[in-house]
Amino acid sequence: MIWNNKNYHTLDYELKKYFGEKTIKLSINGGFTCPNRDGTLSKNGCIFCSEKGSGDFAGNVDSSINKQIADQIILLSKKWKSSTYIAYFQSYTNTYDTVQNLKKKYFEALSVKNVKGIAIATRPDCINEDIVKLLSQINEKTYLWVELGLQTIHENTAKLIRRGYELQVFNEAVKLLNKYNIKVVIHLILGLPGETRNDILESVKYISTKKIWGVKLHLLHILKNTDLEKFYYQTNFKILSQEEYVNLVCDCLELLPENIVIHRVTGDGKRSELIAPKWSLNKLQILNDIDYEFLRRNSYQGKSV
Repeated sequence: MIWNNKNYHTLDYELKKYFGEKTIKLSINGGFTCPNRDGTLSKNGCIFCSEKGSGDFAGNVDSSINKQIADQIILLSKKWKSSTYIAYFQSYTNTYDTVQNLKKKYFEALSVKNVKGIAIATRPDCINEDIVKLLSQINEKTYLWVELGLQTIHENTAKLIRRGYELQVFNEAVKLLNKYNIKVVIHLILGLPGETRNDILESVKYISTKKIWGVKLHLLHILKNTDLEKFYYQTNFKILSQEEYVNLVCDCLELLPENIVIHRVTGDGKRSELIAPKWSLNKLQILNDIDYEFLRRNSYQGKSV
C-alpha cells in the first residue's frame, strides 16, 4: 500500500483526499494553562515540557486568535500555497477551561475565512462529558480531531515524566470521545528514559487495539530550561541514535493498522533551545531515511498487524 509515494498513511495524504488540496495546520496559543502547571496536580509540568507548553512554534498568546491565524497564514504561505487551513490549538491543555470559554475560543478560530477544521491538543484527564458534547457540536459543523498526550503505557515511566494520570484515565477519555464519534489522535514519545525497544512497541501495540484515527510519534528531544535537561545531565541516560530511531519508527509503523493516520514520525525543537539529539535538526534527512528503510525492508505500515 502506498500513500502519496509514502509507505505509511500520512496526514498530508488523508487531508488532500478529503479537502482536495494541501491543507495547512496553523498552530495557535489559546491562552490555556495545564493542571500540571497551575498547582492542581503540580506546578512543574511534565518533565519534558518547554516553557511554552510544547507550543514552541505556536502563535503569540498576547495576540487574539484571529490575529494569530492571520500571522500564521502569512508565515506559512511562504512555504506552501493553499487556501485550506486547520486551526491547531497546540500550547498547553486546550480543553482545560469552562465550556463557555472553550466554545468562544474554538468558534473564533472557525470564524476565520478558509479555516475548514480544528485540531485540539489536550490531556485525557481534561476530558469530560460536557466538553465532549461541545466537541460533538463542532464535529457536526466542521472537520475536527482531538489529540491526547499519552506518551507511554508504562506507569513507571509515566511517574518519571510526571504525566499525572493513570492509564485507565486515558482509556476512559478515548471511550468517551468514541461515544460521540470524535476522531482521536494519540501522542507517543520514543526514547523516554529507561524504556527499551520492547517497552515502546508494547505502547504501540496497546494503542493499536483502540478505536483511534491517528498517531503522532515523537522523538524525545531535550530542550533548555526543562527538568528533562537537568535529569539528562544528572543521569546521562541513553539518547537514541538516528539509525536506532529510524529503525524504531519503522518497527512501530509496521504494527499500526493501515487505516490509522500518521500525523508525525519525529519531533523537532527550536534550534536555539535544543540540547540533544542534535541530529534531530535535520528533519528532512530523518524522513528520507525512514522512506529508505521501508524500501530496504520491502515493508509498509500495517505489515506486522
